[in-house]
Amino acid sequence: MDKPKNQLITEKSIRLLQQNQYTFHVDSRVTKTEMKNWIEQIFDVKVEGINSSRVRTKKKTRLNSNSAGEKKMIIKLRSNFFIPLFLN
Repeated sequence: MDKPKNQLITEKSIRLLQQNQYTFHVDSRVTKTEMKNWIEQIFDVKVEGINSSRVRTKKKTRLNSNSAGEKKMIIKLRSNFFIPLFLN
């Protein structure tokens, strides 16, 4: 299962970076616990907390009206830890 789809860059997410919070679009089936474990293993950081919300996608046709949409997670790291903003 592909955990984060991409790092979300908006005005709000850039403001949250000052508070050591990072925003990701993730697969809609990912739980907070799975995301926490994945972030801690990949980036070698300690997660303090996670907030999640579902983001509805725009309906283009009636056929895909049952789509699950996307999920957005805001990950707060403990002090002295950080995630590089742009990864190669």
